[in-house]
Amino acid sequence: MDTTSRLLMLLEVVEQGSFVKASELRNIDRSVISKQISRLEDDLGVRLLNRTTRSFSLTAAGAEMVKKASELRALLGETIRIAENYHQEPQGTLKITASTIIGRRYLQPVIIDFQKRFPQVEVELRLDDRLTDIVSEGFDLAFRIGEPKDSSLIARKIARNRLLILASPEFIDTYGMPKTIEDLANLPAASYSSTSLRVEGIRYINKNGELKEQRIKSIFRANDGEVLLMKILSGTAYFLTPAFIVKNEIQEGRLVPLLTDIKLMDYSAMYAVYPHRDLPVRTRLFFDAVRDYLGKNKPIWEHSIPDFDTLYQN
Repeated sequence: MDTTSRLLMLLEVVEQGSFVKASELRNIDRSVISKQISRLEDDLGVRLLNRTTRSFSLTAAGAEMVKKASELRALLGETIRIAENYHQEPQGTLKITASTIIGRRYLQPVIIDFQKRFPQVEVELRLDDRLTDIVSEGFDLAFRIGEPKDSSLIARKIARNRLLILASPEFIDTYGMPKTIEDLANLPAASYSSTSLRVEGIRYINKNGELKEQRIKSIFRANDGEVLLMKILSGTAYFLTPAFIVKNEIQEGRLVPLLTDIKLMDYSAMYAVYPHRDLPVRTRLFFDAVRDYLGKNKPIWEHSIPDFDTLYQN
C-alpha cells in the first residue's frame, strides 16, 4: 500500500470516528488499519494520532494531513470523473444508497432496466434508514426524503410527497368515522419514529389560514413505512402517512382516507443527493432514468390514490 492509500485510510478513520468503524467500512480487520496508519507515520516521520485503548485524537500534524487527504480524495475523484466522461458507453461501479422502501419500490425497477441497457455498469445498492455520509462512504447517489442539511452536497428535488390520513374499514367499524381533526386526539395512532425524526402530531392549515398541529395518541412507533402500513391494515390504528408509502391499498378498499377536507401540510419531498456537480456519465444517466420512472410532474405513487388531486387541498 502506498502513501496515498494510507492517507485516504487515515481520512476514513477520522471521518468514521474509530478504527472499528473504518474497518467495517472496508471489510478488513482493525489491526490492518492500525498497522497501515503506523506505517504512514513512519513514512512521514511525524505522529499523526494520539491513541488510547478506546479512542484517539489528532495531533497538529495529523490535522494537517487529514486536510490534505480530503483535498487529495476530491482531486482523485474529479480525475476519475473526467476520464469516465470520455467513455462512449457508461461503465464502472455505481454506488447508491436509499431507505429500504425507496430502494425496493422505486429504485430496483430502474436498476433492472438500467443494467439491461448498460451491462458494463455494476450497481451497488445500500438500503439503510440511517443518515449515510455519502462522501466518506463513497456513494455516487443518495435518494432521501427531505433536503440534506449538509450544504456541501448537491441536492435536486425529484418528486413531491404529500400526506394523507389512512385507516382500515375495520378500524372505522370499531371506532367510527371521525368528523373533525380533534376526534383523532384519543384514537389509537401509529407513527414514524427514528433517531432523527419523531412524528407526534398532524400539522394542518385551519379555515383561517393558520398553521395548527393536532397531537396524536401513538400506540405504535416504527422507523419503517411498510411495517407501519402493516399495523394500519390490522385495523388497530390510523396513520398519517407520506403518499409514497401507499401502493394499491386504497384502490382495493383495504384503506380509507380520513378527513379529506382538511388541508394538510406537504411532507418533505424526495431528493437525489450527490457530492459533485460534474457527474460521471453512468450517474447522470441513472439519475435521469429514476426521474423519468417517478414522473416529472405527478409522482408515480399518486396514480394509485383515487382522486388524490382533490384530497387534503381545501
